[in-house]
Amino acid sequence: MQASRERKISVNSVLNLLGVSSSGYYSWLKRTPSNQEIHKQKVKAEIAEIYNESHQIYGAPKITSILQSRGYVIAEKTVGNYMREEGIRAIWVSPYTRTTLDPDFDKKLKNILSRDFNPKAPNTVWVTDITYIHTLSGFVYLTSVMDLFSRKIIGWQVSESLSAEHAIKAIEKAKANRKMSKPVIIHSDRGCQFVSKSYLEATPAAYFIHSYSSKGNPWDNACIESFHALIKREWLNRYVIKHAGHAHELIFEYIEAFYNTVRIHEHCGMKSPYDFERASAC
Repeated sequence: MQASRERKISVNSVLNLLGVSSSGYYSWLKRTPSNQEIHKQKVKAEIAEIYNESHQIYGAPKITSILQSRGYVIAEKTVGNYMREEGIRAIWVSPYTRTTLDPDFDKKLKNILSRDFNPKAPNTVWVTDITYIHTLSGFVYLTSVMDLFSRKIIGWQVSESLSAEHAIKAIEKAKANRKMSKPVIIHSDRGCQFVSKSYLEATPAAYFIHSYSSKGNPWDNACIESFHALIKREWLNRYVIKHAGHAHELIFEYIEAFYNTVRIHEHCGMKSPYDFERASAC
């Protein structure tokens, strides 16, 4: 309590030196976001959408062009600043670095799944993807892992960056939640997170068969992308999400207390994923 009073006195002393009233300062901290701030977050959401649709390839010039085609009056410099604030940038390889890469790298990314979205048993095919979620504090990202048999979400992770470590955490949760008796096909897009060395080490060939969507074809991973559209449409879009912690609470409530255990699915014969898996085990 004493330390708290000392901190408050210190803040008030600074405010007095600046000629700012303490009541005005604390009111400012609680302020409702301005129209300008709301517009900025809307533009950032558009940038993230365009960026992800391009498989993280587009930089500020291309994203600016697409924004302008959508009616936004915005400069390339502004788009670049917003991208830096969100920690996103175009993924490309310089000619020098490219000489150190395996020239057959692209050929190794096989589409094993080939749009066969109806496996006959659980732990046969998992699919994974990342989506962005808008909050008043900036973007957060949801990585989800789905068992394609029942459409159950078996692992998920909310993060404030797009680094591979967060995708790996979602995979580790899925591994902890399932009993793996034989190698599982794990399908994703070609995002840098899913071709990284750390991701491949977390999904070794002894337990996983890697499958990747073909270039520029989001339909190859339609089921997990449909789930991400669903959680936004049915749940997240109802709320003004304040920050990453708030997003985590809402996502936990939807996935663990509703989607997996209660929400009926046509694919599951109008059962929840949980009940569908239980029925299939009988």
